[in-house]
Amino acid sequence: MTEQTERSLAEQPPDTERLPPAAPGDGAGPGGGAGGGAGPTPGPATGHAPADAPVLPHATPSPLAAPRPLGEPRTWPRDFTHRLTAPLPGVRALARIAREGKLRPPPETLLEIQKLPFEPGPMPVADTTTLALTWAGHASWIIRIGGLTVLTDPVWSRKILGTPARVTPVGVRWEDLPPVDAVVISHNHYDHLDAPTLKRLPRHTPLLLPAGLAPWARRRGFTRVTDLDWWEAVELPAPEGPVRIDFVPAHHWSKRTLTDTCRSLWGGWLLTAPDGRRIHFAGDTGYGHWFEEIGRRYPGIDLALLPIGAYDPRWMLRPVHTDPEEAVKACQDLGARALAPMHWSTFLLSGEPPLEPLHRVRAAWAATGRPRTDLWDLPVGASRVLAAR
Repeated sequence: MTEQTERSLAEQPPDTERLPPAAPGDGAGPGGGAGGGAGPTPGPATGHAPADAPVLPHATPSPLAAPRPLGEPRTWPRDFTHRLTAPLPGVRALARIAREGKLRPPPETLLEIQKLPFEPGPMPVADTTTLALTWAGHASWIIRIGGLTVLTDPVWSRKILGTPARVTPVGVRWEDLPPVDAVVISHNHYDHLDAPTLKRLPRHTPLLLPAGLAPWARRRGFTRVTDLDWWEAVELPAPEGPVRIDFVPAHHWSKRTLTDTCRSLWGGWLLTAPDGRRIHFAGDTGYGHWFEEIGRRYPGIDLALLPIGAYDPRWMLRPVHTDPEEAVKACQDLGARALAPMHWSTFLLSGEPPLEPLHRVRAAWAATGRPRTDLWDLPVGASRVLAAR
């Protein structure tokens, strides 16, 4: 989230962020709630929970939605404000943040920037059975799954609107990327939807977007654009069978201009390999009830990519950005075996010291007693391969 969008969040009491979860299929379409599309169609759930994963209540998974057609034209409501789990702005909040000015780390902590972990290296050799990821920085990952290469929220720009320049370089040079088979975008804030980076892609690259963002992409010449509501999915053809990609809820919001608040949806993505291995990419999110619901519907998540930075001051950012301890809790709620922290060490978007997220997530993970090897606290530019089940 950029400084521009951060400054429009209101101060909220803690009890406003947990609203009752929506009923299955409350998303959209004719006759449904706001969203678009006809809601989930029963389909088989795949995957199983690892032996060491936390046990979730109500463990019976809901039937998954049948995949929707790629490139399907959709009609959406005017806005998605009713999907918020914390109300948006108030004059008091804007006045307070202007008065306190705490959206930047204390000057005495800026020397920590030179200690931020940056270890670029070659990406793993990947075949059709490999599931590997490389952290390019912030929320940008290169995911190799089922023989495909999928980018998440790609930001290769040195600077984005409303923020200082990135403090670590991009972990992978653009020219070193393998051919990109698809891109998933979590929401439209500038540090997640970066137009200059997307312009580097061939216009036939499949883009998977939140509901309401397809027109933005088509205006920029992209021809294979699919936007989805929560709990909807598509399948991408791959050599060993399709890779399923589901759009799932997050505790966040959207805004890109002065007039488009919540005009498009926000969320995370669940990527399922042909062999059933699963990665949850949370995008940008606060902590809340959606994590347990995602874990219930998609049992057997192997790896959760969760944000741990841009959380201070908590009075303002709690509804929309998990802190490190909340990210560890979210991983447990998801029933995920491993956690890969993100959304830190790249852009200084808030008031915590640059290295604090890493120290806190390591301490929070250790406190759970879970295996240290299941915390994938990668340096920017590093890669790791997920073992087969």
